[in-house]
Amino acid sequence: MFWASYLLAVLAIVLAWPVPVLLSRAQWPARSPFTAMILWQAIALAGGLSMIGAMLVYGLEPIGDNLIAGLRALAGMVLYNAPTTALGFWHIFALSAAALLTAHLVFTLLLTYYKIERQRRRHRELLSLLASPSAEGTGTLVISHNSPVAYCLPGGARSVTVLSDGLMAALEPAELRAVLIHENAHLSQRHHLLLWAFAAWRQALPWLPTTRLAQESVNSLIEMLADDVALKTESKATLIKAIAIVASGSAGNSGGADLRPEASSLALSGLDAAAGTSGADSARTTASRVSRLLSPRPELPAPIRSMVVAGSVLLLALPTALLVVPGLLG
Repeated sequence: MFWASYLLAVLAIVLAWPVPVLLSRAQWPARSPFTAMILWQAIALAGGLSMIGAMLVYGLEPIGDNLIAGLRALAGMVLYNAPTTALGFWHIFALSAAALLTAHLVFTLLLTYYKIERQRRRHRELLSLLASPSAEGTGTLVISHNSPVAYCLPGGARSVTVLSDGLMAALEPAELRAVLIHENAHLSQRHHLLLWAFAAWRQALPWLPTTRLAQESVNSLIEMLADDVALKTESKATLIKAIAIVASGSAGNSGGADLRPEASSLALSGLDAAAGTSGADSARTTASRVSRLLSPRPELPAPIRSMVVAGSVLLLALPTALLVVPGLLG
């Protein structure tokens, strides 16, 4: 287990810095956002597993030849007062750090979910008082606001898409359809779950610059995925104009003057403060979406996409193997 701990540490460092930086600067994710999203999730999961695993395996190394044996020995020390003399100061420190980091990540994930749910609930209460059903269909509400505003509020069977009457007046019918399809794609593809996970990762490790890069990239990718759904029925020109109009409304209301939840659970077209994003982040996301539509490039070839997905699976398998394969590398 000695070498496994060092390999996990190296993998954690690589996934915490150079790999996310390179991926965030790459151009190909805009061509295949779904594939890129899989890779970002693999990086986040493998990075966290490697970070915790490196400390755990190093701490258990004196008392077991593999992870299972080490955990059994540790359980004996904790539950049955077995001798702890085999563990040195740095081993105890590593085990404590692994436990604290695991608890911190889980607690932040749950706390972020609680905050998001509370903000959603408050926002739904406001909508029940100030919004009215839209003629565009069930699950769509209209708020009285002069600025063009559109967002979706996830909530399972209670999910809604919210539009301002200012937006409806500013958009042509085809543009309004594009906005509705885009927002409904966020809901149907459960993008809020991805945003929740990456927002929690950033809040748990704010000192790690790559958590910001990962969240910003994921924010852009989910918008591109929703754009691709809208493009199946609407033209690029229609979607670009709709994006521009909605973006002008978001920029004009950055002070929170409208009903858009300032931290509501990821009102997904603007990716608000609940996701840890700023107005500048949203502006960059909008710019990347428009640039992608104005200068389209073909999707990555299927063999390359398959290679990226396979690499993502291997990326997850590597730290898992280093942790659970008995006696691996001694």
